[in-house]
Amino acid sequence: MQMHVRHETRYRYEHPIKYSVQSLRLTPRRDPCQRTLAWSIAAPGRRLEQIDAHGNVAHLLTLEEPHREIRIVAQGVVETSDTPLRFEHTALSPLAYVAATALTAPNDEIRDFAVQAVRQHADSLARAEALAEAVCETIRYRAGSSEVDDTAAASFLNRAGVCQDQAHVYLACARTLGIPARYVSGYLYTGDTSDAASHAWVDVWLDAERGWLSLDVTHRRHAYGPYCRLAVGRDYLDAAPVRGVRRGGGGERLEANVLVAESANQQQ
Repeated sequence: MQMHVRHETRYRYEHPIKYSVQSLRLTPRRDPCQRTLAWSIAAPGRRLEQIDAHGNVAHLLTLEEPHREIRIVAQGVVETSDTPLRFEHTALSPLAYVAATALTAPNDEIRDFAVQAVRQHADSLARAEALAEAVCETIRYRAGSSEVDDTAAASFLNRAGVCQDQAHVYLACARTLGIPARYVSGYLYTGDTSDAASHAWVDVWLDAERGWLSLDVTHRRHAYGPYCRLAVGRDYLDAAPVRGVRRGGGGERLEANVLVAESANQQQ
């Protein structure tokens, strides 16, 4: 299918900022399961493009003049397919996604939960899917129930979160079982404009023959077709669409608006 995407991010500051640097991962990945037909990013300042260690298209945005607002608009058309991801050409081994991070470190409760979730399954595909079912059942989706820097352990304790939290809990569980798994950020087309179009899910390494499996923990399904992949990483911090640092500015207000449609007319 063709996905028409428009993603606007706007930062407003209480006082002028002297200097800011933003790391943008707002360009769809060059993965076998998708093809970018058109894409552009409009933003102030200087931009430097590079491919990061995870194979993501990243831009370093630098603003050296005083400013009280940053407006970034990414938009374009991506063609996706139902073909499984399987393999990709990156410098990183799947083993790079076994180690825990600060956001995905497991505690004893998560370790016990992970073992119980997959104990009846021997095949790697069945284990990956059973774990997604268990996480979705346990970490209920609840908008506004978490903060962007919440850890997997905190989300597991609260038994609630958003797609980011469900992905982090899944990663914590998979890695404690020795299964390579990574965080994915991107867009999801649901056909309902009231649904959140920004989304997070996971990739799980099955084996050398089958490669990566993309799983949407929130919706309990394989993440192909209406999914546009922006970035992957060890956790949210590696794959966040926009992250940055600044000097000055005082208070900050962030607004983000994402629209995903099947045609340009639907975005009007």
